[in-house]
Amino acid sequence: MSKIIGIGACVMDTLISLPTYPTEDTKMRAASSKQAGGGPVATGLVAASKLSTDVGYVGVLSSDSAGRFLLDDFKKYGVDTDCVDVKDGYRSFTSVIWLAADSASRTCVFDKGDLPPLTLSEKQRKAVASAELLMVDGNEMDAAVEAAKLAQDMGVKVLYDCGGLYDGVERLLEVTDIMIPSEEFALKHTGSATAEEAARKLFDRYSPEVIVITQGKRGGILFDGRTVIAYPIYPAEVVDSNGSGDVFHGAFAAGIVKGFDYIKCCHFASAVSALKCTGIGARESVPSFETVKEYLKENGYEL
Repeated sequence: MSKIIGIGACVMDTLISLPTYPTEDTKMRAASSKQAGGGPVATGLVAASKLSTDVGYVGVLSSDSAGRFLLDDFKKYGVDTDCVDVKDGYRSFTSVIWLAADSASRTCVFDKGDLPPLTLSEKQRKAVASAELLMVDGNEMDAAVEAAKLAQDMGVKVLYDCGGLYDGVERLLEVTDIMIPSEEFALKHTGSATAEEAARKLFDRYSPEVIVITQGKRGGILFDGRTVIAYPIYPAEVVDSNGSGDVFHGAFAAGIVKGFDYIKCCHFASAVSALKCTGIGARESVPSFETVKEYLKENGYEL
């Protein structure tokens, strides 16, 4: 059985590399274009799998061309798809992402498709109950909340990749053990002026085991209810930052099931995310576990 189970968005991305962000109502020749799997939890699972962890996805995919691509992509990267429900006659979740070379920025336009929401089957519930960690991202909210409650009842840790301020997000925050919001999410949700203030408010309101606020190019902070600890961003020549946050969460999850403490998970995930940014594609650019160990050692940190 999978040590990490994920419930959340699974998206087929079309990545278009450009020299610079285009001016409206003009034409520009792309340097390249390619299709890739995306979505916070889905990409996080791939990252954890590439870091030598057994993972599985619980969700609904379409039988259209994008859905078939996503299913094959999971299989290519070793993500178990035994708990994926494939449905005919629906439109997949897709996106188009512009990657501007001069600014290393990304711009995303997405279509959520029309797939019905996930309803957990007994088989899917058993997969959650037998895992060591459940990873959610706020998509498939009802199923994610149900799964998180089941996970906690069974002693399975719940890691929430808090990126979007979705309706009813409080329901999922209330059943989260490891809360990893972006700084934008944390500040907006709490009305705080600083990340540290937001971390304290989130901890007081929802009582997770730990809160890790990601701050992009500034690294981030960890708060365990007592102490605020900063962790760094590691050096990398950024080629494609798309999916770096998703990879961070997947690497953090992998670190947990490998037995790392939370601050070590922060350093590990930050290093994995940095290395991922040196190549095109959120999934294919995730490094191996041994590469990350050596990279951290070269930068003064021992796992």
